[in-house]
Amino acid sequence: MSGSPLPSERGALSRPLLSTLRYGTPLPAPDGLEEADPYGDDLQLTLYTLYELHYRGFAEVNDEREWDPGLLALRRSLELRFLHALRIDVPDDHDAGAALDALREEPPARDGTGVSHYLQRDGELWQFREYAALRSLYHLKEADPHVWVVPRLHGRAKAAMVAVEYDEFGAGREEAVHARLFADLMADLGLRTEYGHYLDAAPAQALATVNLMSLLGLHRALRGALVGHFAAVETTSSPRSRRLAAALRRMGAGRAARRFFDEHAAADAAHAQVVRHEVVGGLLEDEPDLEPDVAFGVRATGHLEDRLAAHLLAAWRERRSALRVPLAAA
Repeated sequence: MSGSPLPSERGALSRPLLSTLRYGTPLPAPDGLEEADPYGDDLQLTLYTLYELHYRGFAEVNDEREWDPGLLALRRSLELRFLHALRIDVPDDHDAGAALDALREEPPARDGTGVSHYLQRDGELWQFREYAALRSLYHLKEADPHVWVVPRLHGRAKAAMVAVEYDEFGAGREEAVHARLFADLMADLGLRTEYGHYLDAAPAQALATVNLMSLLGLHRALRGALVGHFAAVETTSSPRSRRLAAALRRMGAGRAARRFFDEHAAADAAHAQVVRHEVVGGLLEDEPDLEPDVAFGVRATGHLEDRLAAHLLAAWRERRSALRVPLAAA
């Protein structure tokens, strides 16, 4: 057994699951699943907890629970509810190229009101620290969800995907692994760097962005959507990283904090082209029927990022924390 501590419950779905994982008691039938908000705290935390069994697990949970049939059945029920909501809320789009072209205009931030724009222009260090704490739920396992697609690709799509992932994992150098660089950023900002440390502080909007990657990565049937997600991340990363690096310089952050975004601003500009032309292009050359799925992955990523941005900016403009619990308490 390894991993971080189990999180605190958030409702009728997460309560029995966490009791089952902590004490080994039987898992009861889910209560209130049909009424649960697919984007809400309870469902998203429950789903995140179940997904984490496929990553590093939890300190109190036996590793064998990863493939517990009852837990897998619960996970599937939650996934279907989450995926159904995304299918309703994300525009039906069969043109992956158009979906990716739209990202160059940065639709969530065309008017300069995105999170990175705000942090660069008006943000304060306490707000950036909250942003880093929330993003740590993904960045401390950066690239891991996307690796699941590698055995489901072949030809030039696989070769290009592995090449980009090789850079994400430090090109063979442990000190250059992007998850390590983010941990260094967090340390420079005075944050805790333990994997999963800020899970209890993260609102549902942040959990959903990570859950989407796990959902797409764990299902071969959604491999096209995972490639679309990966393409969306790489396409938007470079300009966003430049703004966040500029924000940290304005705030007087140290070199380790700036390095993470400087590295992404440079590397992801090249990655975006490789992913667009070789990974997406290679996949659709081999399996053209997956184009709607690729477009869905792109659009779903933007939809959930928009929800997170709205939550963060609404709180920060009122000069209140966007976290469920203050950083000090976390």
